[in-house]
Amino acid sequence: MTGAPPPVTSAPGAPAPERAAAVSPLRRLLSELTRSRSGFVGLCLVVAILLVSLLGPLVLGSQVVGDPMRAWEAPSGSHWLGLEGGGKDILHLLVTGGTTVLMVGFLAATITTVIAVVIGSLAGYFGGRFDALMLQLTDVVMTVPQIVLLAVVGAFYKLDSPMLLGVIIGILSWPVLMRSIRAQVLSLKEREFVEAAQLLDVGWVRIVFGEIVPNMASYILINFIIAVTNAIYAMVGLYLLGLAPQKGSNWGIMINDAWTKGAMFNPDAMAYIIAPVTMIVLLQLGLILLTRTLEEILNPRLRDR
Repeated sequence: MTGAPPPVTSAPGAPAPERAAAVSPLRRLLSELTRSRSGFVGLCLVVAILLVSLLGPLVLGSQVVGDPMRAWEAPSGSHWLGLEGGGKDILHLLVTGGTTVLMVGFLAATITTVIAVVIGSLAGYFGGRFDALMLQLTDVVMTVPQIVLLAVVGAFYKLDSPMLLGVIIGILSWPVLMRSIRAQVLSLKEREFVEAAQLLDVGWVRIVFGEIVPNMASYILINFIIAVTNAIYAMVGLYLLGLAPQKGSNWGIMINDAWTKGAMFNPDAMAYIIAPVTMIVLLQLGLILLTRTLEEILNPRLRDR
């Protein structure tokens, strides 16, 4: 007589597959990032600069008061990086200036990504005349030099708001990503899950933004981070060249002010130009390392190498 199979007993706790399924995608992503040396370094750099730039003004205050009688004072125990030409603490300016740079970078990247995803997805899905029209529009936008256009806009309108500058940068920076998104959609719309959604007649909005776009989430995330780096470079470059009003406090204005006042020729003022450049380099390095590691994690072909 064949005995009945022994009952399946489970060890304390959920089985391994269930435990793996219970882990959120964000938690798995963070776990993969911490396992990669470059990813962990990039994540630490970005998080540290975010915390300093966002929480620093709450601790030190957003207003930097200067004493012109103490201009270009050398670094000391009370002023670690010294004082600039207006007698303002350079470290305080460095902390408060990072908030604007980060806000403009993320605002411009968000606008760029949203425009590129919407137009690229619709153009790739519908094709035809709409696709041809959107491609012509991207060609027109790509041929317009950003610096020249911003200089012209600044001559006629007051670009006294960094957020307005971020909006303009975002509006001008979407064509390259749009073409990449379009190419992805052209490939994805031939997949079985899209054909099944079309047979169910769920509507193009559900198909495009509920089925196709989520399958590009990792690609969009990586390109969003790249857009942040490009927007920060564009913003700092405009302030450095004097094409944006030197109003307020950010790292680009600090570099421009240090350059025009000859801080590089004053040994006591070298921190005024080195400090913001160092922060920009560290932020961009962190974003680049983070982007490269995310691409290795989210791209199966790179992950299997």
